[in-house]
Formats: sequence, structure tokens, C-alpha cells
Amino acid sequence: MSNEDCLECHGEEDITREADDSSVFVDAVIFAKSVHGDEECVSCHQDADTEDDEHPEELARVNCAECHEDVSEVYEKSVHGKARTRGDELAPYCSSCHGTHNILPQSDPESKVYVLNIPVTCGKCHKEGSPMTKIHTDIDQQNVLQNYSMSIHGKGLIKAGLTVAAVCTSCHTSHNVLPHTNPNSSINRHNVAKTCMKCHANIETTHQKVIRKALWEKEPHKIPSCVECHQPHTQRQVVYSDSLTDEYCMKCHGDPNLVTADEEGGVRSLYVDLDEYDEFKGTLHKKEKLACVKCHSNMDSAREPVCKDSGRVDCSSCHADENKDYEKSIHGQMLAKLDPNAPYCTDCHGKHANMSRANPDSLINPINIPSLCGSCHQDGKKAAVRISGGEKNIVSTYSMSIHGKGLEKSGLLVSATCASCHTGHLVLPASDPEATVNWKHVSDTCEKCHYGVAMKVNQSVHKPPVGADPTNFPICSDCHSAHGVERGGEASFRKKQASECEKCHKEQVETYRESYHGKASMLAGGERAAQCSDCHGSHGILATTDPDGTLSPENAVKTCRKCHPTATANFTSYRTHATHGDKERNPDMYYAFWGMTILLLGTFSLFGLHTLLWFPRSFKERLELMKKARRKEEE
Repeated sequence: MSNEDCLECHGEEDITREADDSSVFVDAVIFAKSVHGDEECVSCHQDADTEDDEHPEELARVNCAECHEDVSEVYEKSVHGKARTRGDELAPYCSSCHGTHNILPQSDPESKVYVLNIPVTCGKCHKEGSPMTKIHTDIDQQNVLQNYSMSIHGKGLIKAGLTVAAVCTSCHTSHNVLPHTNPNSSINRHNVAKTCMKCHANIETTHQKVIRKALWEKEPHKIPSCVECHQPHTQRQVVYSDSLTDEYCMKCHGDPNLVTADEEGGVRSLYVDLDEYDEFKGTLHKKEKLACVKCHSNMDSAREPVCKDSGRVDCSSCHADENKDYEKSIHGQMLAKLDPNAPYCTDCHGKHANMSRANPDSLINPINIPSLCGSCHQDGKKAAVRISGGEKNIVSTYSMSIHGKGLEKSGLLVSATCASCHTGHLVLPASDPEATVNWKHVSDTCEKCHYGVAMKVNQSVHKPPVGADPTNFPICSDCHSAHGVERGGEASFRKKQASECEKCHKEQVETYRESYHGKASMLAGGERAAQCSDCHGSHGILATTDPDGTLSPENAVKTCRKCHPTATANFTSYRTHATHGDKERNPDMYYAFWGMTILLLGTFSLFGLHTLLWFPRSFKERLELMKKARRKEEE
């Protein structure tokens, strides 16, 4: 009997079973898309394969074990299979989870066993209020699905769509579902750790300080299993807050006299004042209602006290991205080498009073960043001392810069601070190719605030053409110092402008200094004398052949009139960078210079020779005159 024969009847949408009037319609399109689409109907419904015109009215239930023998053997031993064997009408069959004629592969998002659909499939029986939960009250079914949806696993799956999040089958398996009391169960106390480690591969490393490496697997009776701290269906990131409350911690840490020895042989206070200093109130962690043990997670109930030798707070459990950057940074590298000068999260964010960046009292509020970074990088401090040969007076130089004045004197929170350029966590030396202050990225870093300026530079002659060597073109810090950035119009910046340009344009600056503008700038202080940017522009420097350039024929008069109101087109013919040494560019000056030079040399040479030749004769005549004078005296 072929599928076409079957679909002659079962392809009709209104066909029903006579016994209970239930539909026996089979959608041919859906069946064709299923995993069994290439199979014949009678391959599963074997008792329908008859030579009679009609098959028996009641067909036997499909026996999936005919093809899936291995899976069937596992299923028969599970709680589901045993329930079916004893005749439990609520016991699930293969079709209960996989479907009947619409069975799709597990990788298909429409499949009932696709990872995102597993909670719904299992929830048909295990959802709160379902017939199974009402009848089988001996099974712990208290809000299983609701608790799961609120757990870290459920939120990852349902809200974030993470297909790697644990679902029912991840822990209970798909077919070998056994009660936790069964020694072979994947959720048995002895096996829970292995089950959890299918996803949490580093669980041993994470908990080694608390449970001494693999002890929970070798001697599970001596220490808690995973589910004793993490409830089976309500997995939370907070582990001990139920047993180790804030009140429990403050029994000791509320004592002002509580101290411990520090590494330098002194004492360090462990007192946390919640009332007088108001450290927690208004802070980020208090607003999020985080318990002490959320951060101080390395507690061990086997120790007395439980926080003894618990070590440094691990912020990465909540701030993974920031921690990843920190570990790559120079600060994180120093910490990995156990450098005592390495700053940690609490050094910058504070310990208990870690406030929002927007809070003026926060250590990381922009107004406080210079003093925060200066606590290490100010002259004489530990960071400044260890960096030999580096830039000096960084903090004081910044304070006198346009950025520092804007922040400290004018209170402009949008002014650039240390973190604006060096970032907050991924702080790397300028020599590192990934550093935001590396020469490859400096311009991009400045562009975050100076977007308009960056657009001008990108259209100027200073933008490296495609394929050109970028090291031959200037970046922001070549003209503007890294920490002592000055306002472009200030006299001190204008006086240094020619020297800055000379780094790349030595010949042009030399000719500028020979001009009236250059001499006025050098000899008379020259605050008002024209500098390079007055004629060429500052950031949007364009070639003289560009119609938009400040020195193009169309704009030259306008540019000169900024200082010379009566300037005309003839006035702009003045050659600022003219030099007699460039024959191709200034041939008239070149030949005039050498013509005058030859004339002068010839003249001086001729008269010099005449003088030299005349000198012996002059000397001879002077001797004759002297002799005549003596004779007269003798007479």
C-alpha cells in the first residue's frame, strides 16, 4: 500500500475516527518536510498494510523501537518508560515529545525538540497546574517551569535567545530520565558535578579555593554538591546570600576595632561603617540590592571565620567585558606578575562607595579623574618613579592644557580626561599597536570629541592617500602635544607653530623665517605676525590648486585681507616662500642672485687684485719719501 493510497482518505481535512470522532487527517505537505517524509506510511503503521480495501479500524500504536532500538532500550528504563509499562495514562510516548507526522530534526527551529522549544515541550506535562503535577503529588513539581524561566539558564534562553543555555534535557537527558535518587541518574548527587561540567568546564578551577579541586567528585559525601548551593531549577549567580546575609557579615565588620595584619607588617582595618560614612547608601551595588557575598564570593563555611583568606574581590563575575580589557591592559599585566604597584578595580572605583560615574562624589566622575590617575602618575608617585625616561610633569602639564583648564577651571565635564584618551580599562603604552594612544589610533581617539576637525583633516593634504606610507603624514599629537594641548589662538602656541611645522616642512619654514613675516615673528615677539596657519589654515589645509584652498587664486585675496584689509590681487603675488636656491620654482630670483653674486665677486676680485698689485709700488714710493725727508733733516 502506497502513501498515495493512504492519503486518498487521510488527506481529507474532515476525516475523523469513528470511535471518538478525533481527527486522523494527515497534511501531506507537512509530512513531506518531516524526517520521515521519504518513508512509506506502512513502515510505521505496519498493520495498515493489508490487501483489503480498508485497514482495521483501530491500528496499534506505532512502535518506534523497530528503527530506534538503542533509544528505545534507554527509554524503557527511564521514569517515562516505567510509567508507560505500568499503564500510567499520563506517561509520554515518543510522539508526545517528537510529534507524529510533523517530526522535524532537532536543528530545525520549528521542531518540538529544538533547544528553544524544549521548556515548552516538557512544560506540557511539568507545567504548574498540569494534570501530571496534580496527580503525581509525590514528585517535586513546585513551580518548576516558572522557577526555570526566572533562573540564569532560563533568562539566557528565553530573553537572550542563547541556544547554549541549559534546558531540561541538558541536565535530565533526553531519554534516560531518572529520579535523582537513582544512582545512575544524571542528577544524582554523585553525578551532578559531571552533568554541570558538560557546560561549566572550568568549574573545578572556579571553586578550587572552596572545595579543594576535585574533592566533590572523589568524596561527594564530604562536601556540598552543585545543587546544594545552586537550586536545581532556580540557578542564581548569588550563591550564599541566603545563609550568609549582610547582617551576618556586619556582626564582625561592624566593629570599629576589627583589624588584620597587612603585607608591610602593619595593621589594616576591616571595619565597614554603613551608617556614619554612608558608604553603601546611594552606591551602585546598594541600589542593585547586592549582598556582601555577591562580591566576596570566596567564602568557605569550613573556615572560621568564613571570610578568612577569602582573597581579593573578583569583579569579573559581573563585569566580564571590563575585566577582559583590564587583563589585557598594562595594569592587568602588572597584576598578573604580582607587581605590588598594580592598580586593581577597587583602587579606581572604590571598595564600598563605588558610585555612578555621574555622581560628583564618585572617584571616576570626570572632575575627579585627573586626581585619581595622579595618585599614581603624578611626579614622585609610584607610577612616575618606575617609568624612567618617560614624559615628566604629566598631571601639572595637563592642568595647564586647554583640556585641563576646561575641566578644572570651567567645570566642563565634556573636557577630555585621562580616561577619554587612554580608556578606562584597556590602558596600554603608546608603543602597543592596540593602544588608543598608539600613533595608528591617535587620530581616531581625538575624533571621538573633535569630529568636525577630523573631517577637515580627512579632506586635507595631511590625509594619507591610498597606498601611501602613513608614517610620512602627521597625526594630532605631532602638532598638539599629548598632555599640554594649548588653545590654537594663544600666543605661546602661535610662537611654536613654525617649529612644529618645521618637523616636516623644513625648507618652507627656513624660507618663511627669511621673509618679513618670519623676521617679525622672531624679532618682535610676533604675536600678531602671520604664522603658517594664518595663510594655509589649521586643519583643512588644501593645495593651492584646490579651489577651496585658502591660497587658491579664488581665495588668496580674502586670506590676505584678514590682516591687510586693502590687499588686492597684485598684493597676493608676493612670494612668501620665495628662495634663490630653487631654480625651477624661482628662476628669476635664481639668475638674479647669481648674476649679482658674480658681479660683486668680479668687482671685488678686480679691485682686490689692483690693490695687491699697487701695494709694492705704494710701499716703494713711501720709502723714497722717507729717504728724502731724512736728507732734508741732515742738511
